Amino acid sequence: MTATLSTAHPAARLAGDHLTALDAGDRGVEPIVGWAGPVDLPLTDEVLVQAACGIMHVHGRARGTPEPLAVDYATAVAGVLATAGVLAAEFARARGRPVSAVRTSVAQAALLSVGQYLACGPDGPARAAGVPPPFVSGDGVRFEIETLRAEDWHRFWRAMGAGDQMLREGWPPFLHRFATATCPLPAALHDVLSAHPFTEIHRAGAACEVSVVPIGDAPPVPVWTFSPLPGGPGAPAADPGLDAPLRGIRVVESARRIQGPLAGHVLGLLGADVLRIEPPGGDPARGVPPLTGGVSARFAALNAGKDAVELDLTHPAGRAAAKELVAGADVFLHNWAPGKAEAWGMDAPDLAAVRPGLVYAAASGWGPHLGRRPPLGTDYVVQAYSGLAAALRPPGEPPAPSLMTITDVLGGLVCAVGVLAGLGRRERTGAGCRADTSLLSAASTVPRSRREFRRPIRTADGYVAVSATTVHDDTGQCTSEELLAGLRAAGVPAVAVTTDLGALSIDPRFAAALHRPPWEFR
Repeated sequence: MTATLSTAHPAARLAGDHLTALDAGDRGVEPIVGWAGPVDLPLTDEVLVQAACGIMHVHGRARGTPEPLAVDYATAVAGVLATAGVLAAEFARARGRPVSAVRTSVAQAALLSVGQYLACGPDGPARAAGVPPPFVSGDGVRFEIETLRAEDWHRFWRAMGAGDQMLREGWPPFLHRFATATCPLPAALHDVLSAHPFTEIHRAGAACEVSVVPIGDAPPVPVWTFSPLPGGPGAPAADPGLDAPLRGIRVVESARRIQGPLAGHVLGLLGADVLRIEPPGGDPARGVPPLTGGVSARFAALNAGKDAVELDLTHPAGRAAAKELVAGADVFLHNWAPGKAEAWGMDAPDLAAVRPGLVYAAASGWGPHLGRRPPLGTDYVVQAYSGLAAALRPPGEPPAPSLMTITDVLGGLVCAVGVLAGLGRRERTGAGCRADTSLLSAASTVPRSRREFRRPIRTADGYVAVSATTVHDDTGQCTSEELLAGLRAAGVPAVAVTTDLGALSIDPRFAAALHRPPWEFR
């Protein structure tokens, strides 16, 4: 059941705002967005999309029950996705392809946002007992912590007075929270931190190289920042085709985790040839369970279709080989830690010297906004600092980041948009550019205006989400299908809440959306 497509859709309006901010393209293509797209369900608003497409399920995993995000997250993702589609279409138009429209939907955006979880198939066992972050200090400050190394984790907690058993139990769920969207920590760890004032916890974190970030409400920052680079030839002119507007564009990607690989994935979906640089032995994420065909399902969801080469960028020979690859590319994309590009001699001016006309995309955690030594720039601490942690929760509930990778997904998309805008600029002017984006800047794309918060209705065998708050009867004895039948008869749009991503991935109503790129060009 395809929803009506409209340039007046909220996501299309967001895309229009993004295009204006980018000052990109000839405006010959307008974003056309619907709610359901090719998904065969009566999706008429944000809440129904979140329910049907798995967002409620993933966001609610940590608490063991599906729960909506209190902001229009899927709409925000669709707005950035539509922006990417328009820029890709205008790039194809500049190369002689008369593209007249690009279409996408909020449902397709939502499915892209949970793609790494969908790839893992059926859900695992029920949520384990434990208490997820954030933490609360003895003087009432709510905060998140981040570290990527077990030794730093242990030093920090020992400094706070935690026992070894707590640390052994706490590290695995903390380490795997990005993959599972859960983090059942021992309650005793929360108790340990609640015995100390925040300044003491922050000091211990700094001493142990653990980032301690209070939950706040930082002002929005610009989503994209561009800097000029020397000009040079673009890719050879080619007929991009309607479904591959970036055909002929070569991307070299050196990225880990989600943000950078997702940006490369989006460019690949648009037809670019993407080559990954991985460390000797390959990206460690390739071996993270669950495996499909010998490769991590999550890794494959972000990197399928890319070629890969192993280079040791910590050594001059590896960097020299990488520069040779960049010399034949149109785009170089990375999400390295702050200072690494300069230390390696692979910052934008360095690579523009070997490839004039290069579009150099740097996707970071914080950008320049927190100084030269910022906290670790990962999803949950960015949610905390940026104010998303408060906006995502219903009114009256304490702020807490979602354990769904909210800013990683948006960060990958806004990086891809930066690349597309840079390619468009090069097509018009011949000059290369550097495009800087960050998880923090991506957080600025989510509208913070609150809508009515509607939790799904519990039924005898699941949950149902409705598009209006007109259902007040006791539905506990009613099955989801019985309730849906009654709502359909009353003309109230409603859907069953997806509570098993494995079932969603084989549901024929989603097949047309899951097995093709999220744009239609014509």
